[in-house]
Amino acid sequence: MSKYVFTRLVAALICLICGVMQATVEGNQTSPQISRDVRNLGVSVEEVAALPGDPESVSAGGLTRNETPLLTIENRSAFGVSLKRRLVIVAGLEGKHESAMLALDAVHWFKTSAPEQDRRRWEVSVMPLANPDNNVASVFPPDDGFFNDPERPDTRYISRWVSYQVPDLVVEVHAGAELRFRDTGAEGTLTASLARRGNADGLGPVHTMFVTAPVSNGARVMREVLARAPEGRSSLRNTIDRRVVREPLAVARLLAERYPGTPAMNYIPAVAWVHTLRLASLIGDTALRAKVVREVSPWLHGERPLFGDRISFAGIAGTMVFGELAKFPSVDQEAALRLATEGVALGAEEVAPGVPEHGSGWSDDIFLGTIAATTAEDPVGLVSAVRLITRYAALLQQTSGLWHHSPEAPTAWGRGNGFAARGLAETLTALSEDHPDFSAVLGIYRRHMQGMRSHQEPDGMWRQVVDLPGSYRETSVTALTLTAMARGIRLGWLDESYHSVVDRAWRGVLAHVVDDGTLVDVCISTGAGPTLRHYLERTAVNGADDRGGALVLGAALEMHALLKDR
Repeated sequence: MSKYVFTRLVAALICLICGVMQATVEGNQTSPQISRDVRNLGVSVEEVAALPGDPESVSAGGLTRNETPLLTIENRSAFGVSLKRRLVIVAGLEGKHESAMLALDAVHWFKTSAPEQDRRRWEVSVMPLANPDNNVASVFPPDDGFFNDPERPDTRYISRWVSYQVPDLVVEVHAGAELRFRDTGAEGTLTASLARRGNADGLGPVHTMFVTAPVSNGARVMREVLARAPEGRSSLRNTIDRRVVREPLAVARLLAERYPGTPAMNYIPAVAWVHTLRLASLIGDTALRAKVVREVSPWLHGERPLFGDRISFAGIAGTMVFGELAKFPSVDQEAALRLATEGVALGAEEVAPGVPEHGSGWSDDIFLGTIAATTAEDPVGLVSAVRLITRYAALLQQTSGLWHHSPEAPTAWGRGNGFAARGLAETLTALSEDHPDFSAVLGIYRRHMQGMRSHQEPDGMWRQVVDLPGSYRETSVTALTLTAMARGIRLGWLDESYHSVVDRAWRGVLAHVVDDGTLVDVCISTGAGPTLRHYLERTAVNGADDRGGALVLGAALEMHALLKDR
């Protein structure tokens, strides 16, 4: 037994004894003990991560129903183009802390004692305790890909985390009396679901091993795993590797041709339309421009009203398409300008300075309440937009730079932060640098970008709840944030160090865009909610999604512009 694992086991045993004694006194023999054990595991995870070399990034691959994090140590190259093979270790699915220590000791040996040739050949990520609440054993694959299961969201999190670590080999580790290796576990285990039935996300199968070993055998387990590993890359790895090397304009065209699936006068189709128009101009594709004109024709020609009985920022934001169309001489510019002006005027209506008539009071308004004015580059509308931004920043932006969703919803919701980031970037683009409010808006933007940067996941994604490790890694916040950051780098608002942040985010987005233009893990429409669980349980769409498609289309164009300027 290594000195490392012996020390950690002694510490765990002491915590276990003290925890049981304390739980007995308090009349609660479960929850306090689980909490203490997880904290002790966190110390071990930090110690292994701090050793020189990869993996070194501590994160969480999910949350249990009790919001216990599924701690991980990850490399930062899950979506990077690498000649190394990738090994993902998952332990503790049966709830045993001994299994966690076995897995951590295996990684400890890899980082400190493995032959250099093995460290050059392999990248490793580990989830040492996949069942920290000691629930009944999970069954894989889960029935769906969402994270809002009322009883076992952890199975969804584990499946997605393993898949999007992009493994060539997945090893399921269990502490036991003797060392045993099998190709997979029994039906219903994680390894069986990955190897026999293929991946639940349709990514393809992965090579697997199911290992049982005494807790003292971590080093031997890792040596044997590397020696027994089959050659070649997994089908899953090949699928995602193909996704992440696509060029931005290729992805933009894919999404522009597919979205919006449902034309309507609100921000979601309008974001797709505006970016499709810009793509059409960039590549000289008149068919794409004609597609937009055809889809907006009922509003452009007065056949349908812009708004129904209720006017909201989501609807007003839809008029951004007319601000963009008014720039094209081949369309009815007079009608487009009239409709754009109507949208800007409605967006600028206030009940008090900085208090919009049609706003929600949510961080979404930083984008939805300003985009009509910034797209049209309307001076009067921009004055109102700046007042909105400065007032909302005083109410919602935290010292960390992140934004709460609303005063009544003190949660750093992912897309709510993405909306703020994108709205700030668009407003700065529309303002001249000598505008009296430019520096104030720039300060708000920079604080936000710094805050978002500090919460980026190792794989480049941002979370559904930005500052909560383990909440699901969500595509729309990642697309919006990288769009705002890429714009900032290109126009000089951010320094060059943000390039690596944006590059990793773009690869993360690419990994979540399927070849047919469908998407993985886009949060559905979300109003402000008073509890954290409101946000954690929002469904993550896997499939065709107008919102996600439009926002990723914008990100693709911004990445193209950034890469072209390098």
